[in-house]
Amino acid sequence: MPDMTAATDRPIPAAEPAPVRVSVVSPMLAPAVRALQVAPEQLQFVGDTSYNLDQTRLDPNSEAMAVLAGERVVGFYRLDFSVAAIAGRALGEPSVGLRAYVIDRREQGRGYGTAAMIACAQDLRRRYPERRLLALTVNLRNRAAYGVYLKAGFADTGELYHGGSAGPQHLMLLRLTPAPSSSPSPDRPLP
Repeated sequence: MPDMTAATDRPIPAAEPAPVRVSVVSPMLAPAVRALQVAPEQLQFVGDTSYNLDQTRLDPNSEAMAVLAGERVVGFYRLDFSVAAIAGRALGEPSVGLRAYVIDRREQGRGYGTAAMIACAQDLRRRYPERRLLALTVNLRNRAAYGVYLKAGFADTGELYHGGSAGPQHLMLLRLTPAPSSSPSPDRPLP
């Protein structure tokens, strides 16, 4: 039964979730990014956010991104433009890798994860139109994240990446631009 106000017995409308957008981490957003927390069991998959932010800023091939719900920072991820960043090899088309993706533990379960991945893809299409694929790996045991990525449009390539410290990971891709018709065909087609 919906909540009722005492004076009118009318339902109190549920608060609309704030619109989700992504932004390059500015000095103004950095403290809120550093304050993001993950559940202890998630730490093995994403690492410490403050450390990841520092490492991103040291790498000229990386870009630190904040996930915002309205004006609140609710998440973080790292874009990696190195050719072999995610799969340990080139993917056959210009790609960008996604790493260290986190939605704050206090904000999980509100749909921000999927919305952020959709906003990430839109942002990449706008700012980096030459990139054709968004690539990531997700640990086989991280079923919740795997579901978020599928819901956001990523496809599991069926390839496992074994370079992670927490065990094997699914290699997942999201096509940012239409596939070129004359590109060489890999052993299995990319999404």
